[in-house]
Amino acid sequence: MPSSFEDENEGGIEIRTARGRDWPSVRQFNVFLANRMGAMLDLVRRFETTDVRVVSLTVVETADCAIIRLVPSDYERGFEVLTQAKLPFTESDLLLVKLPDNDQPLLTITKALLGGEINLSYAYPLLIGVGPMGNTALAIHVDQFETAVTTLQNQGFTLFTETDLRD
Repeated sequence: MPSSFEDENEGGIEIRTARGRDWPSVRQFNVFLANRMGAMLDLVRRFETTDVRVVSLTVVETADCAIIRLVPSDYERGFEVLTQAKLPFTESDLLLVKLPDNDQPLLTITKALLGGEINLSYAYPLLIGVGPMGNTALAIHVDQFETAVTTLQNQGFTLFTETDLRD
């Protein structure tokens, strides 16, 4: 159920918080690591020695640091792992789109986004199968999140949620 509250100054207008959204998404952590030997191993070990799995990962490297974009199997526990490690990170929303069962799944997804005039900032595959059928999926970051959800759902795409990652 979406979280909301009423503010007397707003005349009873319902305000929904980010956690109360009623559309599918997953949270991605953007972890900032020093570009040094063993930093990635340390990060991965922190997850792999718990029951939290890294289900998707990509690395953006620069001369001074690396940004590790990752999706954990359990958002809350992933947050705890990173906080306890005292690693600097931010969070962002992603869509997890089931790859269509056709010969050109990436083309199909990108054409759908173009049709909705949605800019695809970046994408990367999941390392595990998602949902009860173990479906292959693509994690995507877009400039117009709500529009992308509506566009993809209206065209019959399956979008996964954080609950699907835990199953």
